[in-house]
Order: sequence, then C-alpha cells, then structure tokens
Amino acid sequence: MAWNKPGKGRSDDPWSDGGRGSPDVEDFLRRVRAGVGRLRGGGEGGGRSGEGMRGFFGLILLLLALWVLFDSWHMIDARQKGVVLRFGQFNRIMSEGLNFAWPRPIERVRKVDVTTVRAHTSQSRVLTRDENIVIVDYNVQYRVADPVLFLFGARNPEDVLKQAAESAVRGVIGTSPMEVVLSGQRAELISQAREITQAALDLYQTGLRVTDFSLQNARPPAEVREAFDDAISAREDRQRIENEARAYASKIIPEARGQAARVLQEAEAYREAKIARAQGEVARFLELLEEYRKAPEITRRRLFLETMEQVLAANPKVLVDDREGRHLLYLPIDRLGGPSRGATGQVIERLPPTTVLAPPEESPARTLGREASRSPRGGRP
Repeated sequence: MAWNKPGKGRSDDPWSDGGRGSPDVEDFLRRVRAGVGRLRGGGEGGGRSGEGMRGFFGLILLLLALWVLFDSWHMIDARQKGVVLRFGQFNRIMSEGLNFAWPRPIERVRKVDVTTVRAHTSQSRVLTRDENIVIVDYNVQYRVADPVLFLFGARNPEDVLKQAAESAVRGVIGTSPMEVVLSGQRAELISQAREITQAALDLYQTGLRVTDFSLQNARPPAEVREAFDDAISAREDRQRIENEARAYASKIIPEARGQAARVLQEAEAYREAKIARAQGEVARFLELLEEYRKAPEITRRRLFLETMEQVLAANPKVLVDDREGRHLLYLPIDRLGGPSRGATGQVIERLPPTTVLAPPEESPARTLGREASRSPRGGRP
C-alpha cells in the first residue's frame, strides 16, 4: 500500500505526525543546524545571534553532563578489582563499591574477577625415570592474585599457566620411578609440581596464584595394563603381609616383655630366698660351732643321729636278722626313687619305709631283744 496518496494532502506514513509537521528528532536537528549556521553567518540580528549562542552552549553543557554522569561512575563488585588506566597507562586500583573515574578517553576502567577459583584439567603421557610410559590426569586450581600483572604482565596468562603445569608434571614424573607414580604416595610429587608451576607463573609475571594442584589418576597404557595389574596385585599382597607381620609383632612383643619381666622377678625372688637361707644356715652353723666347742662328743653324736634320722626317714629300709642273733640294715638303692623295671621287664614295687625280714621260727621282737642283750653298751645305740 502506498503511503502518499493523491488528494487532500494526506499521508499514510506511519512515522509521520499526520500532516502536523516533521518528527521531533528531525526538528531538533534542524534547529541545531540553524543555530550553527547563524553562528557562522551572523544570523538576522544580534538578538537572534545571542539566543542561538546560548542554546548551543547549553546543548554542549547538557551533552557533557550526560557524558560525565554515565561514563564516570563505576560500580565494583565484591569479587572484582577495578584497574584504572589514564591515557592508556596504569594509574590506580578501585576497590569494591561506587567509584569515580574521569570519562573516556581520559580514563578507562577494566574490571577483573580476583576471588573466583578457576580450574584447568588436562592429561599427559609421560616417560618415567625407569623408562616406562604412564598416562597422568592432573588438575590445577588458580585465581588472580595481581590484576595489574594479569592484564599487562604477560600475553594470555592462562595459556602460560597451562604450559607451566604440563611442564611441571613432566618434570616431576620424569624424575620418579614407575612404582612411586602408580602408588598412592604422590604427596611429594604434587608438592614439587605445584612449586614449579608457581615459580614459572611468577617468572613470567602472570599475576596468577595456584591454590591447589592434584594428580588425579596415573595409569599405564592399555597395551601393558594387564602386566601392571599383576604388579599392583603383588604390591598389595606385600603390603598386606607387612601389615599382618606388624600386627603380630605388636602382639607378641608385649607378651615376650611380660614373660621376661616375670622371669626376672622370679630370679630376684629365688636369689633373695637363697641368700636368706644361706644366711640362716651360717647362723645355725655358728651356733652349732659354739655348742661343739662346749661339748664336742655330745654335739658330734647328736649331729650324727639327726643326720641319720633325716636320711632314713624318707627312704625304704630292710632289717635282716639271722638265727645267730645278728641283724643287718639293708637299703635297696634300686627302689629308692619309686617303681622300676627288672631285667625281664616286670615292675618292681617300692618297698615300705621299713621292712623286717626274720627267720620263721623267731619273731622280730625276740631277735631285737637278744641282740640288745649282747651289745657291749647295754642296749644303747
């Protein structure tokens, strides 16, 4: 449909004001051009010239005010730092909150997130010190520590971090044997890799700080995985046996120490008992020596009788008396310790403490009485 139809001067233009004039924007621009033209050509008169000048400068001031208002105030988040550049050179750092800066192109503000922890995960195939290949997965977590160096210290600082982390992993794995890399004891390797990565970041002035470094997984290639699984199984068996040995040692050592202490205590008690008994025997001997000096014959006889009483009291004895009145004390030595076996293997029972053998026609009492009557001491022993 045509917007300008003939007749009556009407227009169907949707951007027109229905015949009432041009839009406000075009009218504003037309007046601005007219004011500039009057400034150049002097206008129709002094009054109109002064009015045009005032309008033009008012417009300029309005534009400057809007420019300063919308381009000079910057809101810095708590997670951010604002780096202020004055004519392209670093000037200062803005803290969190509302901050003022000269509008562009005088000063420019670049906001940098300094609290968010970023992460980089990668995988690398590395040759170990004993010439074995392992596949290592590692993860690096970092954040921006210096926003100025992060922006202007090095080109692409995050790429520098990726290369530095890979170089650190290759360095620490390449100087370690396969057993250490595959085992769970990788804390020292992780610490070394983190220090190497941070040193490289500081050297290239990236402004980044490593917060965490981890070797998530280390495994052999698929071509030799079965052999390495066998090696890992053998290492686990060795670890299990070592743990069982430590448990047995922790159990048996205290028991052995307790037995040793008990033996020492028994030995101490035995020594004390022996010493006390020896001291008692010495004291008794000295007393007997004193009595022996007073009455040697009586003391000698008394000691003899007591000794014989002790010897004969606990041993079997056989008294033999013949028909002539002679009697004999016989001690069966082969039966003193208990029952024994003869030459044919029969058991010989232990005799009672005292056994009297006499002829059948004479009783033991008669034989002892006759022997006592014949004794030169009148029956005294």
